[in-house]
Amino acid sequence: MKRIAITGGAGRIATQLRDFLRPVVQHIRLIDVRPANALASNESFFEGNLADADAMRAALDGMDGVIHLGGLPNEAGIDDMLQTNILGTYNLYDAARATGVNRVVFASSNHATGFYPRSETITPFDVPRPDTRYGLSKCWGEMVAGFYYDKAGISTLSIRIGNAAAYPNSERTAAIWISPRDLYQLVWIGLTQPEIAAAVVYGVSRNDSGWWRDETAERLGYRPQDHSHDHLRIEQATESAVAAFFQGGSFCETEHDGQVRQRDRNGLIIPRRAES
Repeated sequence: MKRIAITGGAGRIATQLRDFLRPVVQHIRLIDVRPANALASNESFFEGNLADADAMRAALDGMDGVIHLGGLPNEAGIDDMLQTNILGTYNLYDAARATGVNRVVFASSNHATGFYPRSETITPFDVPRPDTRYGLSKCWGEMVAGFYYDKAGISTLSIRIGNAAAYPNSERTAAIWISPRDLYQLVWIGLTQPEIAAAVVYGVSRNDSGWWRDETAERLGYRPQDHSHDHLRIEQATESAVAAFFQGGSFCETEHDGQVRQRDRNGLIIPRRAES
């Protein structure tokens, strides 16, 4: 991996990753609709919209791999989500096929499985349960990755990023937080590990929550260096009943009717226990 493109290149996560990537790659091309700041000597900026297929092909020309961070990072209306996260991800992969880029790291999200209860331990092999249209778009991206491996041999590591803030600010974010250097470790594995076809892993540092079990990440060599509770600063304490029940937290509250529902791994209703 000598020449790496990063969609969403002007964003916060891209800015973190650039610090780690600059010393180990020949060139980084930052793709975004807004300019990226403080370009280093081995960085360049390409202004392009994910919804523009021609622009994506031009942006990936000459690249060896791409880190796909671009798109809407939070919940939005379906029209915006379709243009940016759905069509944009498709365009990115089709551009990779057209330009011969055969390695992608896709920034998926914990919100692809946000409607699992916090009481359950899940793995990347469990059925997705997205908590928002945003989470739905990440499920789509993971399926696009598999489709383009089977069709064109493009290898992808989809990283279901937990919380990539500077530090965890609640018990929920501590359960899913990932430090910059741990995220970089996963990204570099995604760019270079030869076993990867279309793998999905959780992007999380060490913690005590037990929400996720990820043997795939361990097999690929991921060894997180940081523990979330060493960085915890409690700033948010109160949650609604819905947010507190599900792993997706406040994302699950969006347009929710307030009734906490449960279903088993077969999609069947788990009856509510009668009040004593």
